Amino acid sequence: MAEVTIAAEITASVWQIQARPGDALAEGDTVMLLESMKMEIPVTAPRAGRLAAVLVAEGDAVAEGQAVATLEA
Repeated sequence: MAEVTIAAEITASVWQIQARPGDALAEGDTVMLLESMKMEIPVTAPRAGRLAAVLVAEGDAVAEGQAVATLEA
């Protein structure tokens, strides 16, 4: 299986991680929520697969384009 990197689309803080490694995800499922300027920004699975790893923790600051998780597609 190919591994796909899931990246943050905006500089923000990790507010809530909703999926755990091993979870089966469909395309578009929310992996985590980022918070920036009181707005919640969902980070979603780009395709169906199994979440391989979450690379950040709740409360972490992330930069635009930073890898936040990996997906076995």
